[in-house]
Amino acid sequence: MWQAGAGLVAAAGAWTSWDLLRPGEARGFGGNVRAIPPESLTDAGVIEVPAARSYLVKVNGTTRALSQKCTHLGCRVSYCESSGEFECPCHGSVFNRAGEYRAGPAPRGMDEHPVEVGDDGLLYIDTGTVNEGPGPGAETIDEPPRGPSCATESH
Repeated sequence: MWQAGAGLVAAAGAWTSWDLLRPGEARGFGGNVRAIPPESLTDAGVIEVPAARSYLVKVNGTTRALSQKCTHLGCRVSYCESSGEFECPCHGSVFNRAGEYRAGPAPRGMDEHPVEVGDDGLLYIDTGTVNEGPGPGAETIDEPPRGPSCATESH
């Protein structure tokens, strides 16, 4: 009888250990991050999603999640409302609203994360996957700067 009891305790321990050690679905940065309803994103808007360290933009009808990490040295790129562009405050790289390279030492445009609509109707950003941004000269939108750069406003 005591062997059967020890066997049950061992089985319960193995079951519990498996539940704790098996890989689960990643949540938060490095996994799928729940964002907003797709209709909240306008064609000319930029929405920051801090949990995903990304910006959501709609370009030519397609929703894209742009990484906030500059492709030069990894500084956090900010969106400048006055110019309508992304600007890296560290070394001056500039990207258009689609995340495409415009100026500075960055070797390419802003990296992207895949975006999909979940079963609940919200956008999800897959921060575990990074797609490299396009090289210089690959601009798909014709949006010149709307006004002054945020970098020049602070100096």
